[in-house]
Amino acid sequence: MAEEKADRPVPKPSVYIDTSPFWEGAKNGKLVLQFCKDTKQFQHYPRPVSIFTGSRNIEWREVSGKGSVYAVTTIRVPGPGLDGRLPLVVATVRLDEGVRILGNILDADPSEVTIDRRVELAWDPLSGDVQYPAFKLV
Repeated sequence: MAEEKADRPVPKPSVYIDTSPFWEGAKNGKLVLQFCKDTKQFQHYPRPVSIFTGSRNIEWREVSGKGSVYAVTTIRVPGPGLDGRLPLVVATVRLDEGVRILGNILDADPSEVTIDRRVELAWDPLSGDVQYPAFKLV
């Protein structure tokens, strides 16, 4: 199902912070997020400084991609499927590392995606070799 979504618009790089480690990780099938070395905590979305200390003592580290659904909504867009609609399940996922990230829930019946349901990392191709983190139910 994910292959049908290829060639979608790719997010533009940030002019305020270098997000290339995130995109390079995604290209290699790894989810990397910023980590504050002072407080030993992850942060997401990327920022030029730590949200905990205000320092620049941050680095990019790989995370497990495992977590649970924090919030979820189903978007119905025109497309193939029953009654001519293809549901798109979008969730805020609370990763086990303590941060929240927004992503699609792939290959799931919307009724099965509930708050606190466990998920794991999957990849949603956007265009060419660009992919974005998504999740699958476990």
